[in-house]
Amino acid sequence: MTMNFFDQFMSPELLGIPLFALALLLPWVLFPNPALRWLSNRTIALQGWFLNRFVYQLFAPINQPGHKWALFLASLMVFLLTLNLLGLLPYTYTPTTQLSVNLGLAVPLWLATVLIGMRNQPTVALGHLLPEGTPAPLIPVLIIIETISLFIRPLALGVRLTANLTAGHLLMQLIATAAYVLLSVMPTVAIITSMVLFLLTILEFAVAMIQAYVFILLLGLYLQENV
Repeated sequence: MTMNFFDQFMSPELLGIPLFALALLLPWVLFPNPALRWLSNRTIALQGWFLNRFVYQLFAPINQPGHKWALFLASLMVFLLTLNLLGLLPYTYTPTTQLSVNLGLAVPLWLATVLIGMRNQPTVALGHLLPEGTPAPLIPVLIIIETISLFIRPLALGVRLTANLTAGHLLMQLIATAAYVLLSVMPTVAIITSMVLFLLTILEFAVAMIQAYVFILLLGLYLQENV
């Protein structure tokens, strides 16, 4: 039987029922809810501090009308961060390795920022398609290039998140398989390979956090251009 390394990216099923929706809803169960007491526990205090610092850093360069997105983008950041980190645990499934999920998040949010710009400041939004001081012969070419780059943005958002997580999972599985095969043949090499796997796992935890942050940061930049 030939093992397929891409089987880990298939949606798990139980009694023929896909568990994809359960994997998407699980992160919200793991976070504690704020209590009505004046003083909360350390977990809630740390969670609140993290969200406050993240929102402050993300929305500092954004104009006041864009601050309405603070709660939504902070929630999306926590959601993506939890999905990415949970997918690194054994016997788990990572929904953010699916391009359909990431594009389903990227395309509507990107389109919302574009529509906000077209509604509130259409002149400025259309002005992004043509840099100031462009020579007249280059105007049609630059408008076409900037339009293409505008429509590539959601694709780049989704593909970046999918490619980074998929490549990391595949590399971890390849190294783990090599360590398991070499354990009975060359134990010393297997131990060295396991150490490499441990270092790669630490790196993948960092990549999971960074990619969730980059996804939200780019959405914040798109929002900044249109408010």
